Parts: sequence; C-alpha cells; structure tokens
Amino acid sequence: MTHGPLSGVRVLDLSRVLAGPWATQTLADLGAEVIKIERPGAGDDTRHWGPPFTTKADGSKGDAAYFLCANRGKKSVELDIATLQGAEIVRELAKTCDVVVENFKTGGLKKYGLDHAALSAVNPKLVYCSITGFGQDGPDAHRAGYDYMIQAMGGLMSITGQPDGSPGAEPMKVGVAVVDVFTGLYASNAILAALLHARATGQGQHIDIALFDVQAAMLANQATNFFVSGKAPARMGNAHPNLAPYQPFPCTDGMVVIAVGNDGQFRALAQALGAPGLGSDPRFTTNALRIEHRADLTADLSSLTAGLTMKALMTALEAAGVPCGPVNTVDQVFDEPQAKHRGLEVTQSRGDLSAPVRTVASPIRMSATPVAYDLPPPALGEHTDEVLRQVRSGDRP
Repeated sequence: MTHGPLSGVRVLDLSRVLAGPWATQTLADLGAEVIKIERPGAGDDTRHWGPPFTTKADGSKGDAAYFLCANRGKKSVELDIATLQGAEIVRELAKTCDVVVENFKTGGLKKYGLDHAALSAVNPKLVYCSITGFGQDGPDAHRAGYDYMIQAMGGLMSITGQPDGSPGAEPMKVGVAVVDVFTGLYASNAILAALLHARATGQGQHIDIALFDVQAAMLANQATNFFVSGKAPARMGNAHPNLAPYQPFPCTDGMVVIAVGNDGQFRALAQALGAPGLGSDPRFTTNALRIEHRADLTADLSSLTAGLTMKALMTALEAAGVPCGPVNTVDQVFDEPQAKHRGLEVTQSRGDLSAPVRTVASPIRMSATPVAYDLPPPALGEHTDEVLRQVRSGDRP
C-alpha cells in the first residue's frame, strides 16, 4: 500500500528513458501509485544502457544502473500498445487513472487511440502530460529531442566549458542529463497543479512540456544577462559571470570552491587568508571591480590557497563565514557526514537481484507526509499479472 501526500493518486506511465520517468518517480516518492507500461521482452531503453549492470541472483546480467535512477516506486507491466488488445488495456487503465505521462513523438499515440483526445473522452478528469523535444506545435514539433542535442541547441553548451584560447576549449555538455531532469521536475510540478484544478472542477487538461522550452528557461540569469546587455554570454570555465571570486581554488590536496556573494564576505575572505590588504585594494573593493580585475584577483587568491590543505582552508573560511566547499568525487559525496546524516542513500531489496538496489533519496522533506520508498525499481513485467487482474475485475486499489 502506498502512502504519502499523493496517496490515492494513480499514474499511468507510458514514458521511458529519463525526463518522463523522472517526473513519475517524483510522484511515486510522494505516494502515487505509478503503473509503468513497458515493451514486452525489452522494457524501458535504459534497462540496457550500461555498463554498469546489476547482477541477478543466478549470476546473469540484470538491469543497467541507469534504469534504477528513475524508476523507484513503480509497478512494471509488459504490454504491447501497438496491438489492439494492448491499446484497449491502456484505455481501460486510463479510466481508473488520474494522470497519464507519455513522451512519444508529437502525435505518435494517436494511431493507437491513446492520445489526449481519445483518453480524455473516456476520463474527462484525466491529467495528460506529453513530454517531447520541441512541443506540440511549431516548425520543429515533429522532431525527436534528446538531452545532449537540446543542451547544444538551447545554448547551455555555449556557456559551459573553458573559454576560447584556453587548453581544452570547446562547448561542453553537463555531466548529467540536466535538461531531462529539469523537464521531469517541471512536468511533475505542472501535473500537481493540474491535479488541484481537476479536483476542484472535475476537468482534466493536456500538459505540453518541451525539452527545448525547459532548456531556455534553465538559462536563468544567463538569458537575462543577454536580454539586458544585448551580448550573448560566453564560456567562462568555472568562473561566474556575475560574481567574483566564485570558483574553485587550488590546495595541496585538491580544490575548494569559494563562493563570495557580497563585499563583506570578500573582506572576511581576505582576512581569513592572512591578506587583509586585499579587502581594501581599490581593484577589489566592489563586486563590479572584482569582475573587472578578475584575472589579477584569481592569481592573488590562488597564490594564497595553493599552500594550504583543503581542510585548513575550509576551517579558516567557515570560521570567517565565507561560503566554501570541497570539489568532491561522486563516492566522496556519499561519504560526507552531512550526506550520511540526511540519509541520501536509499537501499531496497529486489528478489531477483544478488544485492540490494541503492538509489539517491528524494530531496523532498515534509513534516506531516514524509516521502516513503515503498517499492524498488521493478523487474521487467513484475506486476503485469497483478495489474491485469485489476483491469479484468474493474477494481481500483
């Protein structure tokens, strides 16, 4: 039995890969029942996106780690929606669901009678969320969209990476498929808003979420920097376009990010580094001046931090109230005392695997209705019989 703030909400998940599954995993973490429809014998593409792969109890290859990251809390049903029987089962399920999430190409589900118009006809309260590369309309609506190409086309790669003229200078993608993740978060927010509207009015609606639109929104201050200045932002490596110092600095055993947000923090930084004169240096007294003289500032600060250990530098800066943090590898993230205290790793058992499934905890913390992890990422088709019995009986749990 699911519980949580979305207990009683039923979601039909026709999506695969990352953006759609990320949205539905968020809903599952919050207590919704999520029924994931997967291709017979193959399942979600990401079950095969490895290595690394899990290991089954019999020693054979299991699911790819990629699949595990976005499918916790769901029930897997193997179903071929391209058949008349499969499509009819989906329509029957839609009658009992509150939400449908799909990420087929624009118009791709119409031929199966599973588009918004068809399913809302059998369930007027249905919240139907379509996730595509470019949206339901416009000259690019027919195109497929993938995170990497959207990072490029949407401008993110143009502001990520080392600046021209530096070693290794080229447009660079982010190390995680951030457009997909952001799209999943925007989609889940929109779904929750639409559910409130449906409960108040009895009227469902069609949500149109496009990766390209999301990427444009993700440009945030960089987009408004362009709107205000008329100049397209350029790649700056680890420097910040609007703040200085706001980047990693070298130590004897690694790097520490120093994130100065105001002039007072800069003076405190200079004092903590034993160089109070930097705080009153006329080149550096304001943020605008520090940006103007960024190269000199970076060189001066680097010479002061380079002889310190990371621990010594962070101890001094934390005592002075200057925001800072280590540049961690992924394994070091989950070894941080704060990560352990906050329980950022979720461990769940799945009977067909030789070891427990480990995933990252939801960052949502709610005092009255906490997130619960009721189901691990499912084996392919694990819940087919259970869900189809409900369809045949007409029951809704």
